[in-house]
Amino acid sequence: MGAQWKQAGREAGAQKKGRMVVKIVREIMVAVKQGGKDPDLNPRLAAAVEKARKASVYRDTIERAIKKGAGETDEKVVFELVTYEGFAPHKVPVVVECLTDNRNRTAPEIRNIFRIGTLGQPGSVSFFFNHLGVVEATHADPNRDAEADAIEAGAQEVEPLEADEVPEGRKGARFLTEIKDLDAVSKALKAAGWTVIASEMRYLAKNFPDLDEAARKEVADFLNALDDHDDVHHVYAAIR
Repeated sequence: MGAQWKQAGREAGAQKKGRMVVKIVREIMVAVKQGGKDPDLNPRLAAAVEKARKASVYRDTIERAIKKGAGETDEKVVFELVTYEGFAPHKVPVVVECLTDNRNRTAPEIRNIFRIGTLGQPGSVSFFFNHLGVVEATHADPNRDAEADAIEAGAQEVEPLEADEVPEGRKGARFLTEIKDLDAVSKALKAAGWTVIASEMRYLAKNFPDLDEAARKEVADFLNALDDHDDVHHVYAAIR
């Protein structure tokens, strides 16, 4: 339930990996700009760096992104978060978050992708989602009591991570919290021995429309087209 929409059944390829690296680097820069360059004090940055390492992003690239986000280079971080709301085919609610350095370029390109869906006004579909803080983490003790740690950390809910996201022999959990508590919960879980692999705000769908296989494929193709756009940072959709 808590996981954002994810792609499935597609080959990565060099071009796609290149786009993924660009998005991870942007996330690192924005995380540093918002929370500082020390991963021990900035859970969002720590999660972004871990994601970069798993994606085999070069160490020099990671370090360069951190320096740029911290303002230690001549280049300025000018990315802003722009959110679009609308419907995929078959009236599936969608929220799209973009990190862009030029919204005048991004807006018409996103509108063009939505030509086979419906692009709405701000707030037009957000009520179909809960906007929460999400911390995904794993623990070296496979028998760790995630619910007890969630209560101690101040999280509202906890649910298991999907099996393919948890290394063998570890415990995986997704902790849901109020946005204002996200940083504190992330730090508390880290102090309790959890390895944080994601710490971010997400839109979590409240309900999921029933779709047949043909409709699901049409929606998935639309979501993939959005996710492939260089400026798109996250795609959230009411689809399982």
